[in-house]
Amino acid sequence: MITTGRWRRIDRIAARTIGAFLALLATLALAPPAPAQPLTVPSDDEVVKAYHYLLARWFVLRQETLDLKAGMKWNQVVHREPGGVAWANPNLDVAYSEAWIGIDETSCTLVTLPEITNRYYTVQVLNGWGEVTANLNERNYPKHPFGTFALCLKDAKVALPAGAERVDLPNRKSRVLMRIELGADPDQARALQKQITMQATGTPTIAQTIQMTFANDKLPGIAALTNADEVLESDPDINPGMNQLANWVHALDDLAHDPSFRVPLDDVIRRRAIPAFYAAVRESGPVKNGWIHPRVFGNYGKDYLMRSVVNMIGIWANTAKEAVYFGRIDIEGSRTYTQTFPKAALPGTKARYFWSVVAVDNVQYRVIRNALDRHVLGKQSKLTPNADGSLTLAFGPTAPAGIPESNWMPTPDGLHYNLTYRFYGPTPDVVSGAYYPPPLVERKPD
Repeated sequence: MITTGRWRRIDRIAARTIGAFLALLATLALAPPAPAQPLTVPSDDEVVKAYHYLLARWFVLRQETLDLKAGMKWNQVVHREPGGVAWANPNLDVAYSEAWIGIDETSCTLVTLPEITNRYYTVQVLNGWGEVTANLNERNYPKHPFGTFALCLKDAKVALPAGAERVDLPNRKSRVLMRIELGADPDQARALQKQITMQATGTPTIAQTIQMTFANDKLPGIAALTNADEVLESDPDINPGMNQLANWVHALDDLAHDPSFRVPLDDVIRRRAIPAFYAAVRESGPVKNGWIHPRVFGNYGKDYLMRSVVNMIGIWANTAKEAVYFGRIDIEGSRTYTQTFPKAALPGTKARYFWSVVAVDNVQYRVIRNALDRHVLGKQSKLTPNADGSLTLAFGPTAPAGIPESNWMPTPDGLHYNLTYRFYGPTPDVVSGAYYPPPLVERKPD
């Protein structure tokens, strides 16, 4: 099957071919030749911007490829054990259920939730660019906090079950993440999780997945742009103001098929675009006390670069209404650090629901295993406060003297890692950026 993107490229090639043929006819008739139609070549800066823009879509396609290869099926929910998800920077104090859904003009996807009280939950829906398009919970749907929701394509004419809450989505494919706080009774959370059901109302037409596989430390070059038209059109970007970026991507698709342009464009990507992207990770928001407060997440508007950064380091980030994140990157695992929260600003006072901190590696952003099987500190950890009511946490390869073992996160000796704080139901000062977690203080060997 020839996709729309390939037709677009064929049309452009045909236009140039016809132009050349007419020029030949004009020459034979001794008339002035018709002007050639040269390829549009973006500047180096435009190449960098187009590449950064497209990365967001590539990261989501990579996860779609991996998930379906691992056995996930369209419109079928998978209930994961705590910590059992396979993507960057997961939350380890929730029970996750996840799915890929496909909808069209003839079929919606029904999600049915049990009644959940006295614990945080949300059903987060994201499109193929990592933009949050819905959160199903009692905060957004106070009159319908549980029961059946119908996820539908806008303007789809589908008969729905009585009492179903219709939620219109802008894209034909979506990623769904369902989070239920483990809380003080993880078994109950898992029991609630297993009551979540999903089914399609019909048989939707779902476009074939565009296969993407690459590592974070080996981002793709110009060869990956040979199907850029198809990638763009496979899930239209819902954010306004992206037309010029899309035009540059289309131009790069043309040039990627021309041998005379491939080498210099690949050089621009590898020499400028990729290093600039890695640098953007370190510059993704204001920094205070050594912690980065991402400037935007969940919904990105015109900040396409931040969307790509988040999709690499913490794919499926939610909106600030649900959670706020702080990151500390590239920490040396062989060193020991302590962090003390004053009594008047304990982490639990900054989150209506719960808080946590998790350690991940600094390349693939996956959870780092350790001998204690302790990968997260948070609300449900049995933390020991100091005598004055403050709280000290420790991060290092061995527990430092004077710090309760319960407050210690083991880190990988000889490797570098990142820490991510999450505050669910954040207080206004956390959302605004007025609050930052306390600094890490290096603890010298005893």
